[in-house]
Amino acid sequence: MPPSADDYDTLTFDCYGTLIDWGAGLVDFLQPVLRKHDAHVIDDFLLEFFAVAEPQAQVRGRRYADVLREVLRGLGSRLGFTPDVALLDAFAASPADWLPFPDTVEALQRLAARFELVAVSNIDNSLFAATQKRLGVTFKHVITAQDVGVYKPDARMFRAALAAVGGRKRVLHVAQSLFHDIAPASALGLDTAWIRRDRNAAKPADAKPTWTFDSLAECADALLA
Repeated sequence: MPPSADDYDTLTFDCYGTLIDWGAGLVDFLQPVLRKHDAHVIDDFLLEFFAVAEPQAQVRGRRYADVLREVLRGLGSRLGFTPDVALLDAFAASPADWLPFPDTVEALQRLAARFELVAVSNIDNSLFAATQKRLGVTFKHVITAQDVGVYKPDARMFRAALAAVGGRKRVLHVAQSLFHDIAPASALGLDTAWIRRDRNAAKPADAKPTWTFDSLAECADALLA
């Protein structure tokens, strides 16, 4: 059976990769940079490199802007160029310019009329504030890696979200990444909705979501039917 609106009070969301087109944001920024340095790789190489390099950079708990700087330094080392400070800073600020998936805003607005919405994101507060202006809704709570001091898939991110909504309400976690979201949320006993997005930059993981959808719009249709 599909999920029902009567089953949940709160929807918690991953943001980048689920609501925001994380893969396109990365590729659209990096490919012009690489062409300028005469480094030619396919988009999938960039996404696979990022999927490995990002969690390694996050282990030390630094802010996400600094994670992006480290990933770009690593990419430059791999491809034979050295990014200057201006380029590192531009990449660190780039999530503010990444765009929502085409179905995101309308689906969120529909869901906001029925549920409490919470964001659980591996991001800095200032970057999320810029992103939220693109999403068309106001989240009841925003849980960021900057505030918690760790990154998903660390369970402390999800425990912070549960604490913010007053304990174990009837919560459904909605996300694209099996590695960052579906596996750890499921391990805590949360129901999960996996949104299968193309061109993602997340490591694979062995996880079994409660429900699977091909878009956020399809998930909203099911919940609001």
